[in-house]
Amino acid sequence: MAPIAVYALLFAAIVLEVIGTTALQMSQQFTRLGPTVLLVVCYAVAFYCLSLTLKVIPVGIAYAIWGALGMVLISVVGLVYFKQRLDAPAIIGLGLIITGVLVVNLFSKSVSH
Repeated sequence: MAPIAVYALLFAAIVLEVIGTTALQMSQQFTRLGPTVLLVVCYAVAFYCLSLTLKVIPVGIAYAIWGALGMVLISVVGLVYFKQRLDAPAIIGLGLIITGVLVVNLFSKSVSH
């Protein structure tokens, strides 16, 4: 599988996980059917896409990228969509997460490029 395809699948997994997590918030503890169904479907497809990336990217690296970027994106969704505020330490921490993902992807020999 071409590296661009692997990262496209990983990005799809991240986006689907963020959509699923957004639906989780909207499901109001699984009391709303539509968001509950959406979160189950999104999580299932996200894990499938993630599993396909594991043919090329080591599980620890793939999961770290998925978790880190998912955390940053869901924080943005929370900020914009749910009007949840981020304080300075949260913003600094998210910046460090992004920096960590960049370091892993740009400099680690564990990631196939």
